[in-house]
Amino acid sequence: MAKESMKARERKRAKTVAKYAEKRKALKEARDYEALQKLPKNASPIRMHNRCKLTGRPKGYMRQFGISRVTFREMANKGLIPGVTKASW
Repeated sequence: MAKESMKARERKRAKTVAKYAEKRKALKEARDYEALQKLPKNASPIRMHNRCKLTGRPKGYMRQFGISRVTFREMANKGLIPGVTKASW
């Protein structure tokens, strides 16, 4: 389980990215790179990191489900993810 401060930091980054998205787009179209430099660093979407929605684990993230591989396996074995079954042949 990730520290609460790390999860909070990622949520804060996501809010900042959303807040400045339109402004960044307009500045990029105008090619005003000096003004882009003056925006906060965390306004750039490249600084966001995918984390598991439940545990905050940064590695082994599955985009399709928004959770880590460990959490995915636990939930799939319990039957909590619709349409996912254990492979057998």
